[in-house]
Amino acid sequence: MKKAVIYIHGKGGNADEAEHYKPLFQNYAVMGFDYQSCTPWEAKTEFPQFMDLISQKYESVILIANSIGAYFAMHTLSDKRIDKTFLISPVVDMEKLILNMMLWAGVTEEELKNKKVIPTTFGETLSWDYLCYVREHPIKWKNPSEILYGENDTITSYETISDFANRIHAKLTVMKNGEHWFHTEEQMQFLDNWIKINETA
Repeated sequence: MKKAVIYIHGKGGNADEAEHYKPLFQNYAVMGFDYQSCTPWEAKTEFPQFMDLISQKYESVILIANSIGAYFAMHTLSDKRIDKTFLISPVVDMEKLILNMMLWAGVTEEELKNKKVIPTTFGETLSWDYLCYVREHPIKWKNPSEILYGENDTITSYETISDFANRIHAKLTVMKNGEHWFHTEEQMQFLDNWIKINETA
């Protein structure tokens, strides 16, 4: 059986990060998805096209998706044949995240609606079109999934991730003192063990 693992990076990441997962899936073709989409409506075209090509070549597909990459994947691939998904610090409630960023920036909905786009001092650009889109297109994910969450994640609250995990019937694993970005040696070891434990579960 030809088997593939597809890695989808988060913001600021890249497809080369897939190399890390090759030792964990020695009987699989492991590859990163070098996507160009910056919005969920762009991903709506790009992600399914890529997954359709993979499905033509491989009989079994496992997905590993990180942060905003996980959001794009869940938004666009819910009807694709994916045997298992590992979601690392996934963004699961984009509307809530945008509203939080508006609070941090001191921007009201009325202001954003009038100006359409507002840059922030913390590097993110608020978009009225983006907010409207995510409200109109909630995630409807039903593929078998495992979720890894860092206790000190500042992007998504534990309540939000726990509610989402319950809603999609996914098992939630929390790393004590973990962050949104898993990158230290200790965090990556925890991540690797999480995958090993749940790979065949």
